[in-house]
Amino acid sequence: MKYSISAIIFAGGKSSRMGQDKALLPFASYDTLSEFQYERLKSFFFKVYISSKSNKFNFDVEVIEDKHKVSSPLVGIISVLEILEAHEVFILSVDAPFVDKKIIEKLLAHKGDFDAIIPRSPNGIQPLCGVYKHSILPLAKKQLRENKHKINDLLDKAKTLFIDFDSDAPFVNLNHPHEYEKALKS
Repeated sequence: MKYSISAIIFAGGKSSRMGQDKALLPFASYDTLSEFQYERLKSFFFKVYISSKSNKFNFDVEVIEDKHKVSSPLVGIISVLEILEAHEVFILSVDAPFVDKKIIEKLLAHKGDFDAIIPRSPNGIQPLCGVYKHSILPLAKKQLRENKHKINDLLDKAKTLFIDFDSDAPFVNLNHPHEYEKALKS
């Protein structure tokens, strides 16, 4: 069964800790981590997009380019919700390749009057893995006007449902070369 909401892969970060654009690094049998995530999420969702500052990808994918000059995940969330005008979207960071179908199902199973549904693991909340609803857009725009780009601040002020998970392992981000190398061996 595929979910009717759209999935968005966030791939617009600076990758400063990696030393090169991690979205374009090879992963598994794919030319890039972006393509790996795209193909994986296509099996769960009818529509998958990539959110980025530009279309830097060498495969057929619809890219939602940020509408603001400032670069941050907050800007990505605003751009996605404004452009798609969707009631809700599932967002996943490109550098989180171990978030699996069980996690996605658990997040999407929760309904209710929430602005966001976000996983919380022992290391804390995982703001770039979750469901964001259009209702969070006015608050996100207010945060942007006030130059407050931290997603955790946005989620603290919004009606956020946090779903607890027992392990940090699925939420590991590939931020550093040693994390990427370890993930390639998994």
